[in-house]
Amino acid sequence: MRLVVAVAGIALLVLAVVAIPCRVRAGEVTQTSGYALLDPIRSGNLTVFPVVASKSYDTGQFLTLDEGLRSGEVVVAEAGQAQGLIRRRPGGRPTPRPVRDAEVNQLVLVNNSKRPLLLLAGEIVTGGKQDRVIGKDRIVPAESDPVDLSVFCVEPGRWVPANGKYQFDNSASGGLALLASPAVRSKAMAAKDQQQVWNEVRKSQRAMAETVEVTGAAPQVNSTTSYARVMGNKEVQKEVDAVAAPMQRSYESVIRQLRDKNAVGVVVAVNGEVVWADIFASTQLLQKYWPKLVRSYATEAVVTRAKAGEASTRQAQKFLDDLQGRHETADTEPGVYRQTEITGNGFKVFELISLLPKTGFPVHVAKMVE
Repeated sequence: MRLVVAVAGIALLVLAVVAIPCRVRAGEVTQTSGYALLDPIRSGNLTVFPVVASKSYDTGQFLTLDEGLRSGEVVVAEAGQAQGLIRRRPGGRPTPRPVRDAEVNQLVLVNNSKRPLLLLAGEIVTGGKQDRVIGKDRIVPAESDPVDLSVFCVEPGRWVPANGKYQFDNSASGGLALLASPAVRSKAMAAKDQQQVWNEVRKSQRAMAETVEVTGAAPQVNSTTSYARVMGNKEVQKEVDAVAAPMQRSYESVIRQLRDKNAVGVVVAVNGEVVWADIFASTQLLQKYWPKLVRSYATEAVVTRAKAGEASTRQAQKFLDDLQGRHETADTEPGVYRQTEITGNGFKVFELISLLPKTGFPVHVAKMVE
């Protein structure tokens, strides 16, 4: 009899432990991931779940690509066009660098700032011989020598300098680096395949042309192969703004209210399906990226618009808690950063850890459904 009671007691205890995660209240940080979700914000077929963290880090030293391009302290150029960008070492002797022709999947970047530069996979630079999307998260040290960037073309068909310039001024996107939609980002980050990136760009272009066809703007959208110019079309912007603007206002309000509670990211659902998560090391860093993040998510919602149910907080929390996989690969620049790609069952996680002095923390974590 005592054995039966004991077994029953153990069974009840196991059930209680299993059931606990299902009763986590909104905003309550779980032990599984160190993150928690707040009530969702919805706009059309797009839903974001604000993420709060148990800990925040000092990220004030990091420079974003937008800040660097705007100030002129960060220069991006075609390979073979960086000779004038080479930093001179003490004593006046230039650092030798082989000259080579421009390459589709290679760009050169120089960070002349006294701050380390943070690059996010999915950021698009326009200009040069064709627009490119950055293929992986990374950190570029302050006052760097020219750094080779792995990129993918997002403008099939052009291979001539824009306005006769080999450098990237992002004039097609108002001087800022756009962030590609999650579908395009995933092809660059996970598939690492140029053809798949092109296929996704064309798919987005066709979907946008169909969306704005009633306004007569479809021929304008179809007249360019540039992802940035498609997204810069006035009618396309109206469609994206219709989803993004209410979301941005609501989330910025949440961030202001939760600054002291470490609001650091979002889990994203489109058409009722959880598809993505972006998490940063601090609220400050999230705020810098939020305007371009929300437009990236809104673009995905517009090009995949469909009737579907609503994703639940429980689904989003489960997605957020599962950050462990069955296989890991890492890319490290000693003393600067380590980027780890984690493959799980039906998902990938990309974690960028800063190795700079007084850091050692994850600066950005992205998770995608495969």
